[in-house]
Amino acid sequence: MRLGAIHLVFVRLSCENEKGINDRPLDRPTRSRLEDMSGGNLMNALARRMRQTAGKPLETEIAGTLALLDPSGVLVLPSESLLVVSDLHLEKGAAFARRGMMLPPYDTAATLALLARALSRHPVRRVVCLGDSFHDRRGAEAMPTVFRDALVDLMVGHDWVWVSGNHDPEPPKGLGGETVETLSVGGLALRHEPTAGACPGEIAGHLHPVARIRGAVSQGRHACFASDGTRMILPSFGITTGGLNVLDRAFSGLFETRAAKAFVAGTARIYPIPFSALG
Repeated sequence: MRLGAIHLVFVRLSCENEKGINDRPLDRPTRSRLEDMSGGNLMNALARRMRQTAGKPLETEIAGTLALLDPSGVLVLPSESLLVVSDLHLEKGAAFARRGMMLPPYDTAATLALLARALSRHPVRRVVCLGDSFHDRRGAEAMPTVFRDALVDLMVGHDWVWVSGNHDPEPPKGLGGETVETLSVGGLALRHEPTAGACPGEIAGHLHPVARIRGAVSQGRHACFASDGTRMILPSFGITTGGLNVLDRAFSGLFETRAAKAFVAGTARIYPIPFSALG
C-alpha cells in the first residue's frame, strides 16, 4: 500500500525525537521557524498527535444530532456514516519554500499519516474535508507523486467531498471527489468559514480554535473543538498549523456565552471546559 511510505517517514521522525533530536544545536533562524510552525517543538508535536490517534472519542450533540469528537481532531456523525476533518493545509512547507522560506518538509507526510489512522479507526462511507485542505492554489497540482498516491489511496472506498476554503477556493487539480461551498447533511450545514452571528446546525473550521486553561499546571495552548451545543467549530488538523484562542474577538457572537465550551484534545481523551474557565 502506498501509505506505507508515508508511515515510514512519520515513524522515522518519531524515532529521531526519542533519540534526542531536540537537543541538537540549531541556528536561531531555523529554531525560530520551527517554533512558529509547531508551537515550540515540531517533533514533540508529532509524537503527541500520534498518541492522540488512540484517545477515547467523546459523544456530544450539535443541534440535536449525535457527534463523536475524536482527540485526533476529526468529527464523526455516526447517523450519516460521515467523518469531517478541517484545515489539513497539505503542502504548507512546499508553499513556504516557493516563497523562499525553508521549513521542515514533513508536514504533508505527517498529516496524511494521521488522517490514515483516523480513517482506519472510524470506518465511514463519506469524508468531508472542511476547507483549506491545501495551503495554496498550487498545492494539489504540485504535490509530489508519493503524497498524491497516498491521498488517492485514502480516498478509495469513500465518497470524498472537498469544501472550498480561503486558501484553496478551487477544486484540487488531478484529484477526484466533489467540491462544494456548503454541504447540507441531515439538517446540518458544513462550510469552511463560520457564519457571523448565531447559526444553529453549522459545522465550520477556518479559525483553528485553541484553548488556554486558566490555573492549569501547563499554561500552553491546546487544540480544541468549540461549541455551545448548537454549532461546532473544528480544530485545524494539519501538523504545522497555528491556532487562535477561542476567547479572541474573532469568535465573538458565534456562541451563546454561558453554554460555550472548548472540547480540548488531550492525549487520552477530550476534556469539555467552559469558556469561563479559560484564559
